Formats: sequence, structure tokens, C-alpha cells
Amino acid sequence: MEFRTLAIHAGQGPDPAYGAVMTPVYQTSTFAFKGVNQPGPFDYSRSGNPTRKALENCLAALEGGANGYVFATGMAAEATFLSIYGPGDHIIVHDDLYGGTYRLLVSVVKEKGVDVQFVNLRDEAALIKAIRPNTKLIWIETPTNPLMNLIDIEAVAKVARARGVTTICDNTFLSPYFLRPLDYGVDVVMHSTTKYINGHSDVVGGALIVNDPALAEKIGFLQNAMGTCPGPQDCFLVLRGVKTLAIRMEEHNKNALAIAHWLEKHPKVAAVLHPGLESHPQHALAKKQLKGYGGTFSFRVKGGQEEAFRLLSSLKIFTLAESLGGVESLIEHPWTMTHISMPEEVRRSIGITGDLIRISVGIEDAKDLIADLEQAFRQV
Repeated sequence: MEFRTLAIHAGQGPDPAYGAVMTPVYQTSTFAFKGVNQPGPFDYSRSGNPTRKALENCLAALEGGANGYVFATGMAAEATFLSIYGPGDHIIVHDDLYGGTYRLLVSVVKEKGVDVQFVNLRDEAALIKAIRPNTKLIWIETPTNPLMNLIDIEAVAKVARARGVTTICDNTFLSPYFLRPLDYGVDVVMHSTTKYINGHSDVVGGALIVNDPALAEKIGFLQNAMGTCPGPQDCFLVLRGVKTLAIRMEEHNKNALAIAHWLEKHPKVAAVLHPGLESHPQHALAKKQLKGYGGTFSFRVKGGQEEAFRLLSSLKIFTLAESLGGVESLIEHPWTMTHISMPEEVRRSIGITGDLIRISVGIEDAKDLIADLEQAFRQV
């Protein structure tokens, strides 16, 4: 089946009880056994729930994976997966990534005795040099948040597989509509389903999708043992969002590219970081690896942080808020918002500075969004 058909039907046949077309919300904690030693397919909602299972099967189908697991938040998905690793294990992480993931790795995972090393994964030689006998995992985020750098997923996966190292790719920014990392040899795909997959800014969630049966069994065990799963109402909302994912992603992509081209010509903009622009240093890789560019990107305002604040304070349609991927347009300041958990020296070293603004372009009319930016720039 094609993507749009899968998004609507995968894992979501008519409910067997009464034929409900939309997957019902099974708002129950427990399920009756058929008899002594005769459990049904579900027994307790932490271990499994029909609404949750429908979402897990749908996301697995969209990513081309064999097994999907959903979680209460994106960070719950990350924490559950990273609990696999312990003292003496070495993890390689791209040095430009979401602040919440950085905080988890440095403040929690490292405290367990895991050796976390940040490496520029755009440099294959640096990756190969960093791999050790005890290297267990390589963490990829592409495009990176918020600098929009791209990783050659296939190249990293090839290096990792030859050395028996697991790879995980955060695919939140692009969704499976524009990128399917498993197709490039990655072992695990991670999502904050809060963002594009849900798309309506009304629920938080996370997901992990895998092909390897042994890895799937391990993740499923941890999901149950740690109790990091979402409730059925949240799963229902994400399922509702998935149905329009393809249509929304097309609109996000179109609007964001139009605004990026407009910003690139603006005299008060120093740089636009969007992989769909020919000016992006990895534009060729973007065209080769991606089917689209998503709706989130960043740009730098001339004059530094003070002028960036003037712009952010003058917008009327764009909402100043963290998160991304909703139907409404959001805008934020990574230095003081999403990436404040990173030490200042780390932010500066990778290029997150006070002049940087991250924009999540919604599905409003692009003309209105550009007009809003134009009037705000008059204050800069």
C-alpha cells in the first residue's frame, strides 16, 4: 500500500466488537481472562491495550518496520531505550542535537557509568576514529535541532553495522513521510509523536520502531517493566493525527520552503538554515536522502540577540512557544528556550547563539505568515 493508505488503514481495521470504523478508546486498566490460565490478547493496559496496539502497528507500517512501541512522551521513549546500556558501555552521539536529549544523556545516562561521547557525525573519519571495542550505540538526529545539519544515514549505518554497533535515528523533524531511516540500514527509529505525527499540539508521546526481533523483544520488555507507555486516550489522538500526516506534511513543506526563500532575500537576515535551499552546504545530500524537507528550520537575525528578541516580540500570527510540528506556526529562541539545558560553552561551540531563531511553519496561508514576519521585521 502507498503511504496515505497505510496512514489511514494500517493497524486500524473495523473494531471486532461492534464494527466501529474509528479505533475505540479502550479506557480500561484490566481485561478479563477467558478462564483459568486462559488470558486473552490483553490482560493489563500497562502490558498492552487495543488502542495502543493499533497505533504501534500503524507507525511500524509507516516506517517500514516489523515492530512499533509507543510511549508517554518522546523523552520516555529515549529513556526506555537508553536503559539498555550500563556501566562500561560507550555511546557515540552527534554533537548537534535537541537540548532535552543532551540533558538526558549527560545528566542521567552518564551518571549510570555509560561513556557518552559527542562527535561530529558528518565527518565519517571522525566517527570511525571514535568507535571503540565497547561502543554499543550511535545516536543520529537528522536534520539536527536546531541547526538543520544532515547526517549521511546510510554511511553511518554502514560503518556501524560492519562493527556490530547499533544505530538509532531521531526522525521527529521529517516523519516517515519524508524519511524512513530503516530503509538506509538504521536499527531503531525514534519519534516524538507530539510533533508532526500527531500534528495538533494536544498530546505528548513517543515511539520506537525496529526490525530486529531480539531488539524488539528487549524494547517491549522494558516498555512493560518500566511502565513508560501512554494511555489509550493519547494513543487515540495520535491515531487521529496520523490519518492526515501526508496531507499536512506537504503543506508544512511547501509553506516552510516559501518562507525560507523569502527570508534568504531579507536584508535583516544573516543566514537561513534550511536543507531545501541551494545555499545549504548539504543540499545535495538532502535531495538524495529526503523526499521533502519538513516544516521546521532556523535562521539568524542580523544584530544579535537583542534584535532577535525584537522580532519575536512583534509577531502576531506566529506563537512564541517551544515544540513544533503542529498545524499552527510556532517560533522560538533556542539559546534561551529549547536548548538552555546545554552549557553555554557547548551551545556556542556547535553554533547555537543568541541570534538564532527556530521556526515551525504551520499550514496557514503562506502569504499571511510572510506578512506577519514582514511587519515584525520592521521593529528590528
